[in-house]
Amino acid sequence: MTGLQIFTLIHVLISLIGIATGFLVLFGFLRNSQNRSMNLLFLSTTALTSITGFFFPFHGITPAIVVGIISLVLFIPAIWGYQKGYRKTYIITASILQFFNVMVLVIQSFMKIPPLHQFAPTGKEPIVAIFQLLTLLFIGALATLGIRHREQ
Repeated sequence: MTGLQIFTLIHVLISLIGIATGFLVLFGFLRNSQNRSMNLLFLSTTALTSITGFFFPFHGITPAIVVGIISLVLFIPAIWGYQKGYRKTYIITASILQFFNVMVLVIQSFMKIPPLHQFAPTGKEPIVAIFQLLTLLFIGALATLGIRHREQ
């Protein structure tokens, strides 16, 4: 295994941990219960996902780089909202961060997993957009329900 392959594996593992803990955090919003350790693991692995993404070979500005920059900027209000107890701010920013993580997972899955790749060889086919839209609707619904649950 080359150094780049090992680095890619570590990046993917961190990303998957971030996605898994992100869903646990989002579902925690529905129960109005927040596990401090889970939130910190979600935030740290999501930040590491964005940061490590910048260490791959650079071939110009790509959508992944733009998403990484936006994600890092969103960490400011996310951490601020979490630390200060501004729940609505935290729910919105955490949900956007989770959406970005899952959106990249969807794209990468279609690009790297052979049975999926046959349906979207360039990653720009309608099936990819449909899955991204479904992801947006699902995470948006969780965020909306989390905010409403908080307001009751």
